[in-house]
Amino acid sequence: MSEKKKDNKTGNKDNKGVTVEKDDFSEWFTQLMIKADLADYTKVSGCMVFKPASWAIWENMVRLVDDGIKKLGVRNVYFPLFIPESLLTKEKEHVEGFTPEVAWVTHAGNTKLNERLAVRPTSEAIMYDSFSKWIRSWRDLPMKLNQWSNVVRWEFKHPTPFLRTREFVFNEGHTVFSNEKEAEAECDQILGLYKEICDNYLALPSLIGKKTDKEKFAGAVYTKSMEFYMPNGKAIQGPDFHFDGQNFARAYDIKFLDKNSKENFAWQNTWAFSTRMLGIMFAIHSDNKGLIIPPRVAQHQVVIVPIFNEDNQVQILKKADSISKLIGQRVIVDERTGYSPGWKFNEWELKGVPLRVEVGPKDIEKKQVVLVRRDSGKKEIVLETKLKNRVLEVLEEIQSELYSKAEKLLKGAIAKSDKLDELKALIDKKKIVLSPLCNSRSCEEDIKLQISGAKVLNIPDKQPNELDKSKCILCDKKAKYFGYVGKSY
Repeated sequence: MSEKKKDNKTGNKDNKGVTVEKDDFSEWFTQLMIKADLADYTKVSGCMVFKPASWAIWENMVRLVDDGIKKLGVRNVYFPLFIPESLLTKEKEHVEGFTPEVAWVTHAGNTKLNERLAVRPTSEAIMYDSFSKWIRSWRDLPMKLNQWSNVVRWEFKHPTPFLRTREFVFNEGHTVFSNEKEAEAECDQILGLYKEICDNYLALPSLIGKKTDKEKFAGAVYTKSMEFYMPNGKAIQGPDFHFDGQNFARAYDIKFLDKNSKENFAWQNTWAFSTRMLGIMFAIHSDNKGLIIPPRVAQHQVVIVPIFNEDNQVQILKKADSISKLIGQRVIVDERTGYSPGWKFNEWELKGVPLRVEVGPKDIEKKQVVLVRRDSGKKEIVLETKLKNRVLEVLEEIQSELYSKAEKLLKGAIAKSDKLDELKALIDKKKIVLSPLCNSRSCEEDIKLQISGAKVLNIPDKQPNELDKSKCILCDKKAKYFGYVGKSY
């Protein structure tokens, strides 16, 4: 189904687009968010507006995740935004991990509440109180629930739109099993789904591995994460999976009778995919002209820009409309008057529509159109008879090449070192470094002291062959694993 962009008297004809290059990442990214009409700031520090252009892409991501988890037997629910303090404090490690980030409600009007209410930083506490009432027998398991929710985490000082905000939106998967093996088997299913979406739709390759005990989700036995490499040399965590073991079940008394009528604590997982992925996608793919969006998640895959004057306007617009019907859905036609074709070209480049179709009087005579790719700027003339198939081919080419470019960026950023001085130098050069480490928290904390802003991102499942002969890069003890070390959001 096609849409039409009609006259908008409030349009800003003086918009010059992004005025800095991507090398100045912070300013470039800020301008991109505002000028591509993706987001806006609010009076609440660290909290942003998702404007229609970004929210439409998020809705596409939501559909992909939602369809995928439902095929795994997951059902959607919704729990309250407010969590009583007495529930939040039941799991010691969990509450200690989130205490610095919690926003509290203490009053209703002028009346002080009997108990403080946390504004949801995550939903384990409120959900698991209910789970303890709902689960009685092995017949109630597995229980696979998910909610799409907003959460508030208030600790940090330097918010960045999409990438690090005090309020964001995500899916919270909360699953309960009768045994450890079944629970852990879900990890490959969920991360496999998230990886498929990131690889095949967002065109984003990642580094998947286990978090260290220091960096894992508070209360989990272990966390596995997907880490992405940003153009400014920093890594950023994306979707993740937390194997919670029986930790929360013991804290919230989630028990069941097994087939032998023996009482056991349940085994649990949590997992999430958030609006941060919008920012990661925007940052990695976009360029000095503005936004670049992979076609498979773009709100509009094609924009048709008819080139007309007063004499031929009706004829050209009629042709543009027929072309949009020929191409099919996710097409927008720019019918606005008072804007030059060049101005429109620049605006749609800024907003990142993957493919532009230009049609003017000469094109009508020759029964052709001009296709222009947003990612490369490459132009080609296509006959109308071949247009539909060629558009589909070009969109797939763009999708594939965006992934290849992002993969090249990631692979080019990875280095390997077992020497501390070399590690420091490589991170200064904006690298992610695979280095041998012991399992000591003091060594892990020492990385942050030695290299400001750096940490262990995660530990890949596939370890280098030389692990058995390697020593920790910090303390010279026998290495337990090779981990990716880098600066991170």
